[in-house]
Amino acid sequence: MSYSEKVKDTSMTERRVWLNIVLLLCVAGVITFAYLGSLPLLDPDEPVYAETAREMLQFHDFISPRIYGEFWYDKPPMYYWLVAGAFEIFGEGEFAARFPSALLATAGAILVYLSGRKLFGERAGILAGLILATSLEYFYLSKAAVTDVTLTFFLTAALLAFLHGKYYLFYGCAAFAVVTKGPIGIIFCGAIPGLYLLVIGKWSLIKRMKLLSGTVLFLVIALPWYLLMYHYHGMAFIETFLGFHNITRFLQPEHPAGSLWYYYIPVILVGFFPWIAFMVQAVYAALKDKGTNQKQLVFLVIWAAAVFGFFTLSQTKLVSYILPMYPPLALLVGWYFDKAWSEKRFSVLKWSATILTVVALILEAGLLYAGEAVTSSGLYFPGMVMAAVFVVANILVWWLSVRQDFRSVFAVNVVAMLFFSTYLVTQLLPVIMAEFSMKPFIEDFNQHYDGQSQVYVKKSYRPGFMFYSGIPGKEISDDEVLTTLLSENADAFFIVNDKEYRQLPAALQDKIIVLATNNDKILLARKGNN
Repeated sequence: MSYSEKVKDTSMTERRVWLNIVLLLCVAGVITFAYLGSLPLLDPDEPVYAETAREMLQFHDFISPRIYGEFWYDKPPMYYWLVAGAFEIFGEGEFAARFPSALLATAGAILVYLSGRKLFGERAGILAGLILATSLEYFYLSKAAVTDVTLTFFLTAALLAFLHGKYYLFYGCAAFAVVTKGPIGIIFCGAIPGLYLLVIGKWSLIKRMKLLSGTVLFLVIALPWYLLMYHYHGMAFIETFLGFHNITRFLQPEHPAGSLWYYYIPVILVGFFPWIAFMVQAVYAALKDKGTNQKQLVFLVIWAAAVFGFFTLSQTKLVSYILPMYPPLALLVGWYFDKAWSEKRFSVLKWSATILTVVALILEAGLLYAGEAVTSSGLYFPGMVMAAVFVVANILVWWLSVRQDFRSVFAVNVVAMLFFSTYLVTQLLPVIMAEFSMKPFIEDFNQHYDGQSQVYVKKSYRPGFMFYSGIPGKEISDDEVLTTLLSENADAFFIVNDKEYRQLPAALQDKIIVLATNNDKILLARKGNN
């Protein structure tokens, strides 16, 4: 190849890369940024992060997180810092609270593309980036003011840096993961590369990993906040953050009903939709592959399996915990789809269409059930529309699979998820927002509150109440405490749910006034307060 031909080839490659990045920005931009601030923050998690970031700005203290004006040690500060920065730029509101998640989710999809193209080729890379951006749980959490996308981004950057031999970047991003969510950054960034080296038997790689200087870099980034917190708060920080929020929550279930060993199987089925249709085949093919990509594929399988295994062992389980396994799964499915496409393995399309139909039917049944269960709330019609979309998408996938059209099968899934994400945010979620957010209730509260009486708030409502009213209130932890508080004589307001109110003794209900109701939320006051 002549010099001019090499220059032309390089130019075309660079143009293709930028075009693919633009494509990803368009797809991820619609999914993550569209209507980002149109919905109120959902209780109880989103208001916690937004309120803590706001109090960082209020108290001019960016070391010790606060909520309700009191120090607390639930999470490291990375997401609070990012939200506080967004508040300074965009103002305090829903858009700014969610902006860091949306930004890093988009960056994560581009990162997966850039890594995938180097590992498996241009087409496999862009497929992987689109798969990640359009998978159901990744899209949902990209629009949420919680730490999961931030952690996933730094873990992904660290582990892909390791895979590409960029070791200083590996240590740096691992440190940022630790500043985002604590010891889990050390566990995954230590265990996954360690298991990989054990499986491939290439311990000599350790000599090239810059262990000493890399560890110094890691400590310079990760350690200062922890040392400062210990300096200011002593063992209270260690016992609460490390003892309770990490060790105790791993060993004991915070939500006993969700501690089942198979908890994450249905989560993956729904969360990695629609690409779950290719996941099992992709992992199986990766384990069988003996070609030039074998080691990279083994690493990705170990990565996904380690995340799944760790959180399955953990006694406290939440849907969002396994988000860090979606980037390696996206890369595996991108590689597999590209390989099947290149080798014209048309049977893959039909088999995957069958799996997609089964999972889609589960989702459709859930939408139909939800629509029937809450017909009066207005969810029935938008739920039926979404079920119809899944039906149409399935029919198209089947038809295109029979026609052996890989490109169109992939495109239909992407377009369907674009439509689903937009319709969910604009039509489905607004219908049920009053049930999951305190914001609509605050208008009722402001009409009755005298501006001075004590306010008692149900625990799960308190973060949202604080963020939207600016009043910290006092926490109601259980029914017995509520009964005791209502029996006292001082003027006070109470925000509880309908179930708690109905469980109060009839004699006590006669002594209080129901000032307002909004879905399941009730504002109570003692007689004579108004």
